[in-house]
Amino acid sequence: MKAVTGVIRKGQKYYIGECLEIDVVTQGKTIDEALSNLKEAVALYFEGAPTPSIAAQEPPLLVTIGVEEYASP
Repeated sequence: MKAVTGVIRKGQKYYIGECLEIDVVTQGKTIDEALSNLKEAVALYFEGAPTPSIAAQEPPLLVTIGVEEYASP
């Protein structure tokens, strides 16, 4: 079993699901739908690739950065 990192974020209208290790992006009306669609898209990616592989690497470090809001001039 391969493991990849998925990120779900709120877009303007839909939730967007994106995989960090491979070029796979999808969307859904809910978080659950976006996650389900992302799982399916990742599975299809590996199914369709002749020799699917992910380079051996450390898992990405996800951080939240707080930025103060500044008044516009």
